[in-house]
Amino acid sequence: MDSTTATSLWDELVGTQPEPDLWVVIATLVAALAVIVPHGLWRLSRNAITIAHEGGHGLVALLTGRTLTGIRLHSDTSGLTVSRGKPYGLGMILTAAAGYTAPPLLGLGGAALLGSGRITSLLWLATALLLAMLVMIRNAYGALTVVLTGGLFVLVSWLAGPQVQAAFAYAVVWFLLLGGVRP
Repeated sequence: MDSTTATSLWDELVGTQPEPDLWVVIATLVAALAVIVPHGLWRLSRNAITIAHEGGHGLVALLTGRTLTGIRLHSDTSGLTVSRGKPYGLGMILTAAAGYTAPPLLGLGGAALLGSGRITSLLWLATALLLAMLVMIRNAYGALTVVLTGGLFVLVSWLAGPQVQAAFAYAVVWFLLLGGVRP
C-alpha cells in the first residue's frame, strides 16, 4: 500500500460525508420503530440490543480493572458476560449497570458522530467494537451473530454509496436509542 492510498483511506475513514435528506432521517426512525414495536419482529431484532448490552458489561468490566473471561449470546436473546474481580465495590456495580445503559449510550455516541457528518467513522468504529467483542465470545451462536453483524457493517461501508451508508447508520442509531429502552 503506497502512501497515497493510505492517505486516501484515512481521509475516507475520518472525513465527513454529506448529510442525508430529512426524509431519510424520518424514514429510518419509522423503520427502527417498525422492528422495535411489534412483538414478533422485536423477538428477532433484539439480538442486536443483546450484543450491545453484553458488550457494555464487558467493556466496563475491563475499564474498571476486572478480568473479562467471556461473553455468551443465546438464541433466545439472553446473554451472559463473565468477569473476575471483587464481587462488591464500584467496579462490580458499574459492570452490572452497564448492560442496560450501553445500547442507548452507544446510540447517543452514534448520534454525535452522525451530527458531525462522520458516517463512515461510525460504521468502522462499530465494526472495530464488534471485532473486539468477537475475541471474547465463547459460544457458536454468539460468534455467528457478531460475525454476521460485523459483516453487515463492513459490506455497507465498502459497497454502498453515501446515501445508503447514511440510511443504514441512521437506522442503527435510532434502533439503539429506541430499542435500548424497550426492555
